[in-house]
Amino acid sequence: MTATVELKRKSLQIRMDLLRIIHRAKMGHTGGSLSNTDVLTTLYYSVMRHDPKNPKWQGRDRFIASKGHSVESLWCILADLGYFPKEELETYCQFGTRLIGHPNNKVPGIEMNTGALGHGLSVSVGMALAGKKDQRDYRVFCLMGDGEQAEGSVWEAAMAGAHYGLDNLIGMVDRNRLQISGSTEDVMGMDPLDSKWEAFGWRVEQI
Repeated sequence: MTATVELKRKSLQIRMDLLRIIHRAKMGHTGGSLSNTDVLTTLYYSVMRHDPKNPKWQGRDRFIASKGHSVESLWCILADLGYFPKEELETYCQFGTRLIGHPNNKVPGIEMNTGALGHGLSVSVGMALAGKKDQRDYRVFCLMGDGEQAEGSVWEAAMAGAHYGLDNLIGMVDRNRLQISGSTEDVMGMDPLDSKWEAFGWRVEQI
């Protein structure tokens, strides 16, 4: 079995797991979590350096879920990898749980609390810049939503990332064209999105 097939199977498992916890809790962001599952699965099972047994390992790559409302896929992946017991997924969005509807840094594997959109890339720039100054080779991965691109703070951070030459910073936009108010293009049109990021000094790849 090839690595690609294994990742596809794992992604399907994570999708089933996140649908179960959303159905059990009767709340959650189904669409956003389903659309980011392939990205997160690839990062955590194939790309990022991390250690569930040592979540604060200094050499780890950092992941920031800037679109923090789509946390269900992330909870399921962290549980599957052993950051916390998988049985804890059953407590998702229940009273007193750590597994709330946004990333919560009381949970091992979570770098920062996110929820208010537009903040994740700014913090990621800071983490990447700190890595450069400390002469560490970790990378910082930041996943943003496409509706989030309407936040001015995203572009301030994009400008800073290019200015400081942060080649250890990877920004990703989940371009599912939906946000809470409807189509992203009806709420605030952003095409051509790739050209905008290139104009801010970033190397852009579309997948």
